[in-house]
Amino acid sequence: MWRDHDFRRLWAGQTASQLGEHASLVVLPLFAVLTLRAGAGQLGALRAVGQAPILLLSLFAGAWVDRWRTRTVMVLADAGRALALGAAAVAGLLGGLGLPALLVVAFAVGALSVFFDVAYQASLVRLVERDQLVPGNSALEGSRSAAQTGGPALGGALVSVLSAPIAAASGALFFALSFLSIRRIGRRESLPDRPERPARVWRRIHEGLRFVDGDTLLRTVCLASAAFQFFFAAAMTLYLLFLPRDLHLSGTAVGLALAATGPGALLGSLLAARLPGRFGHGAVLVSAAALGDGVFLCVPALHGTPAVTVPALLAVGFVFGAAGQLVNVTVMAVRQTVAPDGMQGRVAATINFVGMGVTPLGSLLGGFLAEVWGTRTSLLVTAAGMLLSPALMALSPLARLGRTLPGPREAVVTSA
Repeated sequence: MWRDHDFRRLWAGQTASQLGEHASLVVLPLFAVLTLRAGAGQLGALRAVGQAPILLLSLFAGAWVDRWRTRTVMVLADAGRALALGAAAVAGLLGGLGLPALLVVAFAVGALSVFFDVAYQASLVRLVERDQLVPGNSALEGSRSAAQTGGPALGGALVSVLSAPIAAASGALFFALSFLSIRRIGRRESLPDRPERPARVWRRIHEGLRFVDGDTLLRTVCLASAAFQFFFAAAMTLYLLFLPRDLHLSGTAVGLALAATGPGALLGSLLAARLPGRFGHGAVLVSAAALGDGVFLCVPALHGTPAVTVPALLAVGFVFGAAGQLVNVTVMAVRQTVAPDGMQGRVAATINFVGMGVTPLGSLLGGFLAEVWGTRTSLLVTAAGMLLSPALMALSPLARLGRTLPGPREAVVTSA
């Protein structure tokens, strides 16, 4: 696969794009705090505005991606994000960037990131043969995991060493590099067949929702993802309270515990290229999800000094990252194999929308439980709730998937 020049260009472009995206998630808030002296409420609003496009635009992005060439969507998204961050950097250096303008930049970067992420998930199916999806996803998700770990650290370092406006310009440079790499993909995509009278965007969104709901495997992936994301959001809210308050860890120790998932995710990406083909996709999914979610039950049991708790947290984070990434890559391969080419974008967007749409409710639940039951008990309850996800998988046909995946299911496409 690595001999395929177009795949390498996609991998390089996606890596640069993910670095720019995750660095900007740190750079823009620091810009607001350090340069604009934003308060806690304003900073919360900035983060919410940047995350809002996931809920507002995911389904629309899926409908559009299925009618466009993914290469076109990705390069336009990269160009737009580079221009937005570049304009913010210039305005910041000139002293003309206020909080309202920064909110616009955050929303624009978040919206274009939604389109890029949906397009790159659909692009692999159009670029490689279906029997190469698992190793292809392993490579792409491995670089994404590295970017998720290194991007925020890079963004924070750039702000500390240089300045917030110059750090924003550096983020724009990553998007420009992604633009140049993906633009060089030479393989011409074959667009799915279109009806003579294309359906309106709402009808195409409905087709995607109906397709996911009508396929047992995809419906289970959707439900399991929603269950995991809901309880994980609650658990993470409690986790960030539990570490400094109950375990009395410093900010550096908390950051180190969070960063441990990154190396684990890289290992999970490597394992995902081998284990499903050896033990079966269903067995890997259920066992990895149970291991990754179950290991979180160890956290509420921790007591003692940082010399004891920090190594234990590092081990938990590493196992959680490895198992979680193994699940992510395998689920993506199942999704890409089951969905026909003309439905790839909408299926990805539907699963992202349903899975990530419940996270605000989970975060609110975590804060509420902390006040009612305390952090340790609440963390135990929400960590146990995460096991609902592998339970749903184990009770579904997803658990019976073997070493080879089924072919794509036929989609019913309406014309009006």
